[in-house]
Amino acid sequence: MSIENNPRRLDLTTKLAYGFGAVASGAKSNGFNYLLLFYYSQVIGLRADLVSLGIMIALIFDAFSDPFVGYVSDNFHSSLGRRHPFMYAAGLPVAAAYYFLWSPPDWDQTSLFLYFVSMAILIRTLITFYEIPATALVAELTEDYDERTEMMSFRYFFGWWGGLTMAVLNYLVFLPESKGGLEYIDGWQNYGLAASVIIFISIYLSAIGTHRYIPYLKQPPPRAPFNLSRTASELKETLSNRSFFALFCSALFVAVAAGVSAALSIYFSRHFWEFTSAQIGYLNLPYFLSALLALFFAPAVSRSLGKKAGAITVFGLAVVLAPMPYVLRMTNWFPENHTSELFWTLMAFNSLEVMLMIMSSSLIAAMIADVVEDSELKTGRRSEGIFFAANSFAQKAVNGFGVMVAGQILAFIQFPALAKPGEVPPEIIYDLAFFYVPVLMFFYLAAVAVLSLYRINRRDHSENLRRLSKSSSQQN
Repeated sequence: MSIENNPRRLDLTTKLAYGFGAVASGAKSNGFNYLLLFYYSQVIGLRADLVSLGIMIALIFDAFSDPFVGYVSDNFHSSLGRRHPFMYAAGLPVAAAYYFLWSPPDWDQTSLFLYFVSMAILIRTLITFYEIPATALVAELTEDYDERTEMMSFRYFFGWWGGLTMAVLNYLVFLPESKGGLEYIDGWQNYGLAASVIIFISIYLSAIGTHRYIPYLKQPPPRAPFNLSRTASELKETLSNRSFFALFCSALFVAVAAGVSAALSIYFSRHFWEFTSAQIGYLNLPYFLSALLALFFAPAVSRSLGKKAGAITVFGLAVVLAPMPYVLRMTNWFPENHTSELFWTLMAFNSLEVMLMIMSSSLIAAMIADVVEDSELKTGRRSEGIFFAANSFAQKAVNGFGVMVAGQILAFIQFPALAKPGEVPPEIIYDLAFFYVPVLMFFYLAAVAVLSLYRINRRDHSENLRRLSKSSSQQN
């Protein structure tokens, strides 16, 4: 039985359950993208270039597991369907592994590096076995053009709220200034424990919340003996879709920029703007509102402009805003450090940029879902897992490169390890922004340009559904 025969349409409870599953990924990503480089290099003492190299190794290793998990979940046979067995299996081990990542042993540099790499690979591989099947559910739960945008908006909303919640708790609760702030090791370990619990709860609540739809989801093709040559041919045929290729390439460019931005954000907050850990935590609070506004605005943009035009417009505005605070500071047109004007101005810039980024991410994810039917017409196969896995592959494979670039920038400008605010020479602070801005802009602008090659609009999607429905009726 397919979803169109499902008498229980998608209600708010289902949308909340589907979206809430992204809390796990948000909490994990916040740690990996924003905190891990700083924690291991500035608090634990592992060299920054080794930390960035370790993150890149883990991301690349994980990236190659994505297509495998996507293909397996697309073709998996079980009484629990294609996706849910992986969701249920991943929750406990990934939560446990995440805790141990933030409680490393007191070892020498080489041993600590190997521990760090091993734990990072384990976590990212385990989360893949949950995230790829869970995200792919959107194309099975609904075929509606705008409802898919709404579903992905819920997912990005909860993903951001999960990451932001952990960031705020980290800065305002676990790392109080009275106990050393960002240098308080026990606080970081408490953060790891709390994040692990949240990851566990998120995964199982989402899996249980969408469980009742298992009988109505798309069924995998008949089981056939594994053949490597056939599998490779099917993957190549599926991923050759031109609209998906545009999204894939755009994701590559975005991921590099995001990797650089995320890894250096705490350095800018701590040393460029000279914020305390409490101020960094407070700066994150408006992002909850940014995510909430994006939850409502992204579907509205989809309905009024369509996904492609909406994504390009919204993403373009975000790209313009992203470097402005740094450019204005370097040209002496921005408030000085240690002033309330700086705090509130930067909060306004960042909150608007985050809202636009979440909106564009939701629209682009919904565009991936629309590729499923377009591909099915050409290949005769539904490959939700493959498409979302390939997109995840693009982001992970080069996001690690972005983190490595960030680490190399720090090494090139000779950013001192274990430095406290005010101890870094002004010329090094300036060089950090000087190298950061052009790198960020190059990759973001390339992403916008490639995104314009996407071809599926509302009319095309409706036609794809009509032709699939006609083909299914003829077969029956």
